[in-house]
Amino acid sequence: MDQRISRICLLALLPAYLAIDISIAHAQGNTLEEVLVTARRRTESSQDVPVTITTFNSEAIRSAGIERPQDYISLTPNVTLVETQNEGNAFVTVRGISQARNSEPSVAVLVDGVLMSNPAQFNQELFDVQQIDVLKGPQGAVYGRNAIGGAIVITTKEPGDEFEGRFRLGYDSGPGAKAQISGSGPLGDSDTLKYHAALSYFDTDGYIDNTYLGEKADPYKDVSARARLIWEPNDRLKTDARIYYSQLDTQALYFNIVDDPYNFILGDVNNTSLPVRVNNPGENGRDLGQLAFKLDYTTDVGTLTSITSFDSVEEILTGDAFDFLPITDSYLYNVIGVDLNQSQYLDVNTWSQEVRFTSNEDDRVRWIAGVYAIGTDRYISTGNMVDTGNGVFPVYRTPNTNPLNPQASFLADGQDNLAWAAFGELTTDLTDRLELSVALRYDEDTRENTTLTPQSWLDGPTGVNVLPGAPRAITGEVRKHTWSQSQPRLTLRYEPTDNVSIYGGYSKGFRSGGFNQTGVGATAVASGIVGVGDLFDAEVAETFEVGLKSQLLDNRLSLNFSAFNTVSEGSYFFVFLYANSTQNLGNIDEVKYNGYELELNARAGDYVDLMLGYGYTDSEITKFPDPAAIGNQAPLVSRDTTNLGLQFHHPIGGNGLEFFLRGDYQRIGKTWWEPFNTTVRNPVNLLDVRLGVQNDSWSVTAWSRNLNDVQYNAEYSPGGFVFKAKPMRWGVDFSKDF
Repeated sequence: MDQRISRICLLALLPAYLAIDISIAHAQGNTLEEVLVTARRRTESSQDVPVTITTFNSEAIRSAGIERPQDYISLTPNVTLVETQNEGNAFVTVRGISQARNSEPSVAVLVDGVLMSNPAQFNQELFDVQQIDVLKGPQGAVYGRNAIGGAIVITTKEPGDEFEGRFRLGYDSGPGAKAQISGSGPLGDSDTLKYHAALSYFDTDGYIDNTYLGEKADPYKDVSARARLIWEPNDRLKTDARIYYSQLDTQALYFNIVDDPYNFILGDVNNTSLPVRVNNPGENGRDLGQLAFKLDYTTDVGTLTSITSFDSVEEILTGDAFDFLPITDSYLYNVIGVDLNQSQYLDVNTWSQEVRFTSNEDDRVRWIAGVYAIGTDRYISTGNMVDTGNGVFPVYRTPNTNPLNPQASFLADGQDNLAWAAFGELTTDLTDRLELSVALRYDEDTRENTTLTPQSWLDGPTGVNVLPGAPRAITGEVRKHTWSQSQPRLTLRYEPTDNVSIYGGYSKGFRSGGFNQTGVGATAVASGIVGVGDLFDAEVAETFEVGLKSQLLDNRLSLNFSAFNTVSEGSYFFVFLYANSTQNLGNIDEVKYNGYELELNARAGDYVDLMLGYGYTDSEITKFPDPAAIGNQAPLVSRDTTNLGLQFHHPIGGNGLEFFLRGDYQRIGKTWWEPFNTTVRNPVNLLDVRLGVQNDSWSVTAWSRNLNDVQYNAEYSPGGFVFKAKPMRWGVDFSKDF
């Protein structure tokens, strides 16, 4: 039935496509700009890259108001983002390949060539960004172990030869305020040393009501800064030093429970009637830091590149615990006479080093060879406290001793991880119109987990483990495991004409496994939960893909299409264990994904641009320990996505002044959340609008996200946990270039 609906949707869009075709054929407007990308670690036209790519250049970023990852993901077919629980938990799903709490990401994310080392870094403010490229399908052969679903390549603005700057002021309906300022250019009188510096500030009261406390549940304050220093003493050497810091303060864990724990009745993810009523607003503080250094040295045969990076992530979140209600209304209080709250702490420090050599771009045979290594020091603690009505005291590395908030449970683990890789790619022009590309990467990831929970918190009240028959956990216990995988890619691209490219290929992606917190395997067995142990395994995905890229009607129309078939072994799924209040990952033995994407961009005259995107993904669980899940949809998969956009601008008066209007409609199809498909979210239809006036140096913009004020839950987790999505919000911005 769903497949028939998807076909009907495409047929319904066909008249619109034909109308665009006719209007463009008679229009005298400008052509679409050529899009340059670095998807294969070298600069080339997107038309020439045998990968499905959605690109947002500086004009698109500005016109669409892209300020956060959700903003560009909502414009990308077959890609969705779930923002839930706390700022560090944002799950990207690409063609069904999803993410979960405490897991490795489903995509590799690079900022100015530096790979993000931890998924908790992903959901951050985007300011002074020049271009964003979203690559779909396994990109592990080029980008490594976490590019199993694709890659996101973000490029910030690079300084020019003359000073330039920009500032922006905005009002937000929270209410709140935003301010950004940036400047770049040569340092002093130097013609070899350039800088770029940017500062971003955003503070809002929030948008979601906490009816119990009479305040907003989601206030948000972020201060972020970025600086780059580029030195080019000659034509051969270029160095790029980069520093980034962000400090965020918000709240977390304002869930609702739609299940009925009293009568053991499963709830509905579409139930948005429950207000947020947590009695502990808690806190969510996150500090991000990065220091990176990139060196490019050009020789006669190619370029040697070295990238060194040091990253830190520290995040604390506190708040109510199950069932996120005031003390006397809570399920636990009515059953055992005590309510709980919780605290979680994450501290991650990483270093990474990449060295690669890239041959000249204009050679008939082009190649890349390199090595990569990353070391990670990770600490995580989780725990519950007795809620006495005196607030939540954050717990970091030692259990809480404050009598106003007595510790009820505590678990802590440390990880010392080392991963390395060697990779290479060879691309050759077999003829003037036929290109063959072969790539191979080998990744090896060794993880060592140490139990840091004090022994007194691992033993039960009688000196034995709380769960009967469960093995004793021991403070200082070390678990170690190594995951490794070869990731090949083979693609063939043929250009029957200068404006049409057809490609097909095979690729394999790999995402490393890891450790759940100590002792959860036995707890899962005792709780009757399958697929969850102290260790979760790696995921490997194999994809076959075919696609077409075209520039038609004198480059006024871009029409791209791709279809894929993916088989994944070891897909992640999330489980919350009530017995020890831990968040854990399990593996699904095998999932099959089939789907396709259509993207169309048209310059329909001097003043009108049209955008259309459609993505379809059908997933099927084919192997799982519990046969009840076989044949179901995979977790966090949306059946389809639809994007429709219109951008209009027209001169008004003189002096280069113009009016502009942009509208973006997004439809997220049916979405499933866990292997047993106990509930499915109905399609969500969202509308964003921006309008204003501008000239070459300033603009005034009125905007609204979710203008139609759709009420929906961003996530459903087993146990009936639902997390509200943002309602309608609006604002006004003023920007000035100088």
